[in-house]
Amino acid sequence: MSDLLSRHCRPQPKGAPALEQTEALAYLQALSQEWQLEAGSISRQFRFANHYETMAFVNAVAWVSHREDHHPLLEVGYNRCTVRYSTHSVQGLSENDFICAARIDAL
Repeated sequence: MSDLLSRHCRPQPKGAPALEQTEALAYLQALSQEWQLEAGSISRQFRFANHYETMAFVNAVAWVSHREDHHPLLEVGYNRCTVRYSTHSVQGLSENDFICAARIDAL
C-alpha cells in the first residue's frame, strides 16, 4: 500500500464492485491518520491560517483531480477545506480514492 503515490487512477466501469471493508481499511493504513473511513467514502478536514491559503490548497487539489481524472467533493470555508472521496461508478470506494488521497497528503 505504501506505493500509492506511484500509481495512477484507472477508469472504473459502472457496476464494478466497490472495495470490501477489509480492503478499504488496508488502504487507509497507507494514508495519514487524519483520513476517516465513512459509509462508502473517505474524508479529511484541512485547516489553514486564512482564506488565501485555503484557496491555494483548493487549487492544488483541483490540479491533482484534473491530472488523475478523479474528483473529490470539496467543502470549503474561510480557513478550512474538507476533502471527501468516493467513486460514483462503483457506488463506494475504489483504489482511485486512496491514490488521490495519498497525493493530497503529499501536498
